[in-house]
Amino acid sequence: MNTFALQEVVSIALDAGRAIMDVYRGEIAVSRKEDDSPLTQADLAAHHVIEAGLSGLDKTIPVISEESTSIDYSERKKWNKYWLVDPLDGTREFIKRNGEFTVNIALIEGHHPVLGVVYAPALDLLFFAAKGEGAYRQMDSKPPQAIRARKFDPTQVTVAGSRSHAGARLLGFLDRIGPHMLISMGSSLKICLVAEGRADIYPRLGPTYEWDTAAAQCVLEEARGQLVGTDGHALRYNTKDSLLNPEFFAIGAESRNWSKYLD
Repeated sequence: MNTFALQEVVSIALDAGRAIMDVYRGEIAVSRKEDDSPLTQADLAAHHVIEAGLSGLDKTIPVISEESTSIDYSERKKWNKYWLVDPLDGTREFIKRNGEFTVNIALIEGHHPVLGVVYAPALDLLFFAAKGEGAYRQMDSKPPQAIRARKFDPTQVTVAGSRSHAGARLLGFLDRIGPHMLISMGSSLKICLVAEGRADIYPRLGPTYEWDTAAAQCVLEEARGQLVGTDGHALRYNTKDSLLNPEFFAIGAESRNWSKYLD
């Protein structure tokens, strides 16, 4: 995937962000999915923009989106390449109007993300990466800046934590790692905090789906960080019937055994 193609995907994410912000500025109607998670008209508007945009790039590459009809694994397992999309990651943050929600678009090849775009439209903050091309952060209309995950400094431990999904296991983990600074954030921006060197770790000790992590995983890995399960292995995609992720750690440029702090 060359840089020009990456910029095309960035443009699609920006278009989806504009569709989201059209809803964000008005009245937000909220419904509920079967799993009781919230759904807004912005989720659906962004989904349609992204689906049409990616189809325009290459109709032969299938798309898995949080808002699309589920596709049986018997069909999915035949795919070597596909798009994995969360049109609006952080719907709860969107409803709260705190700006911490993102558009996530990833290209998966061989069970691994090779392109990732994460765009926070309310913040006008963009992260993007492609395999072998590095990771970048762009704010407003300023030029993109290369980003790099930081090496671990035990005297200044910084943790990225979920704003809406903190639980007892996370609190126990934080207690066991000792003195630290916690940055609370919504959506896949937590992984990007690690990618840009502002945090050492983001521990996710609750459920997420593959579309929640794939785009940011590409950004993090190109920034020399890692997104690994609690077993230390990198997250892989489309390997089973369920699209649920295992619990994971987004970590910086230095491997550490963070699992020892789990209960």
